[in-house]
Amino acid sequence: MRFNGKENHREKEAQFKELQQLIGVSFHNEKLLKHAFTHSSYVNEHRKKPFEDNERLEFLGDAVLELTVSQFLFKKYPTMTEGELTKLRAAIVCEPSLVNFANELEFGKLILLGKGEEMTGGRERPALLADVFEAFIGALYLDHGIDTVIEFLEKTVFPKINAGAFSHVMDFKSQLQEFVQRDSTGVIEYCILQEKGPAHNKEFVSKVMLNGKELGVGTGRSKKEAEQHAAQMALSKLKTKTT
Repeated sequence: MRFNGKENHREKEAQFKELQQLIGVSFHNEKLLKHAFTHSSYVNEHRKKPFEDNERLEFLGDAVLELTVSQFLFKKYPTMTEGELTKLRAAIVCEPSLVNFANELEFGKLILLGKGEEMTGGRERPALLADVFEAFIGALYLDHGIDTVIEFLEKTVFPKINAGAFSHVMDFKSQLQEFVQRDSTGVIEYCILQEKGPAHNKEFVSKVMLNGKELGVGTGRSKKEAEQHAAQMALSKLKTKTT
């Protein structure tokens, strides 16, 4: 869809209204909202009009998204290390994830593109969609503040984290902790059952328990590796019970 002519203009205006209804937020400054969806190719083709592309908003939105996601993860996973939190956050704010978020909200149809970019499929280009999602977060932050951004993410992004959409980048101990916390079923404890072999070739056997009940046993060349394997077995058992 090209943003030219009165008919297309009215249709685009209606789409921006629909988006605000969908997310439950009315922008005080609708120009700011449209600014978030304005690609540089559109600006280049409308030099006589005072349009500005969304790149500065994208810069701001990237920082706001990192902060809000970091805060959410920090509170949700109190036992996670800094490295684990960083890895998980990276998976949430990476381009493929942002593209998914943008597509679910149908951001693609709202983007203001130049004719050339439109004809070469820019509306579906992953990098462009990811940038638009970040720019939208930047615009929402400027227009309503951090609390509204968090409320928006609580509807669109955080539920996916809670549902385990990014658990593939978490270690098994963290995944087990998340699983147990989600169901509030008790306390997880690890203990080393056995340590055998010479110093240069040790093997450890670890047991993980939930409320004193054994859930899994694992072996490894280090205590951490043995605990990871025990947690992996425990996760498998718990997930089997819930399916």
